[in-house]
Amino acid sequence: MTRSSLGGVVCVAALIAVFFAGVAKADEPLSVPSGTAGAQAPAAAPAPAVATTPSTTVQAAQEAGKPVNGIRPGERLSLERCIEIGLGRNPSVVAAGSATNAAAARVGQAQSAYYPQVTLTGAYSKFSSYADPTNSSQDLYQGTASLTQNIFDFGKTPSQVKIQRLSESASRSDQRSTISAVAFNVKQAYYKLLQAEKNSVVAAETVKLNQDQLDQARGFFDAGVKSKYDVTTAEVNLSNARLGLIRADNAVRIARVTLNNAIGVPDAPDFEIEDTLAFQKSAVTFEDAVQRAYGARPDLLAQQSRREASRESVSLARSGYYPSLTGNASYTRADDRFVPELSGWSAGVMLTVPLFSGFLTNSQVKEAKENLNAAAANEEALRQSILLDVQQAYLALREAEDSVSVADLTVQQAQENYDIANGRYHAGVGSPLDVSNALVGLANAKTNSIAALANYKIAEAALRRAMGE
Repeated sequence: MTRSSLGGVVCVAALIAVFFAGVAKADEPLSVPSGTAGAQAPAAAPAPAVATTPSTTVQAAQEAGKPVNGIRPGERLSLERCIEIGLGRNPSVVAAGSATNAAAARVGQAQSAYYPQVTLTGAYSKFSSYADPTNSSQDLYQGTASLTQNIFDFGKTPSQVKIQRLSESASRSDQRSTISAVAFNVKQAYYKLLQAEKNSVVAAETVKLNQDQLDQARGFFDAGVKSKYDVTTAEVNLSNARLGLIRADNAVRIARVTLNNAIGVPDAPDFEIEDTLAFQKSAVTFEDAVQRAYGARPDLLAQQSRREASRESVSLARSGYYPSLTGNASYTRADDRFVPELSGWSAGVMLTVPLFSGFLTNSQVKEAKENLNAAAANEEALRQSILLDVQQAYLALREAEDSVSVADLTVQQAQENYDIANGRYHAGVGSPLDVSNALVGLANAKTNSIAALANYKIAEAALRRAMGE
């Protein structure tokens, strides 16, 4: 290779490197300056080695009273606050938001066909002509700027844009569906924690009542009024009550970590929650619930958008039958030395008419129609599933509503029964078995009442989710 040809290769390589370096420079974040060639940025001073783990970091923040992921130790959180935290930190919500943003970006990709496509190319080649008797080599430097513009494609580009817009709408509905699922999980975990805390209170009260019963039995035994059997029976009942308290306290811990996971803060500090287990009858009718579900369920809205996208895909496939008209222009500089001086240009339009493609377009249209039929069938199946969801949620709510009133009455009856049995035993005419049975019945009645309230709240939340709220 001659010195001139080697210099030409180096020059063209330098031009291409400078061009792509400029493109890469434009894509770099402005907040992170890059180092210059041949220079190295000063290294940051090494941080002192400290063995820390997420748990120790959280523990240190808790001891300092600082908030951990927006939650202060001992803070009292409402249900709305827990939902807010969950929607801001739950990974599923973050993933759904990213999927929606990706769908919006695909709209921009489809719209790019509306704009001119401009390219800049540079080339170097070395050749010899068969017509030259000396067979000497020649250099060729060439640079071309070209522009291509879609003029008319019989609706192909508008169809592509519309399909991507409908896909974006479906992604936004999917995001709403994810948000609804996360909010429901937070509500369910919140009410389960309230239920566990109240059950723990009942278990602690049961321990105290059994302790009182044991003290009373021992007093009777010391006075010679009752036998040792009453004391041992009370001791057994107290031990069983303490075991129940241990299980209830552990249930609180499990419910708490479940709520922490639902809000997306598994290492949350200890916090309190507001008591919202108050009964308030829902006024929603079944017919109203069904109509609201058909109009607001995000999964149904997403499926409807996908059905419309499938319908538009039929039009897109049919556009393959029609010609397309494009315009093009180019400007070229070429010479046998670097920085070419000879130039030329061209401009024109091109009509592309598809004559035969092996029945490709016909098959694409058939596929698009079948996809449309499938989307319509999936929408109908989803409507039936929504109706089933609403029916089940509504019936569960009515059952929970009836259970609350019955459970409240049972608590009153169990309390009265315990008072009678305990009074009889205190008067020396009752048996310890009557008291223990009454005490177990009272604890069960209170636990069932708490469960009825929690189940009602969860059923109400499930119905609202089934309605798309």
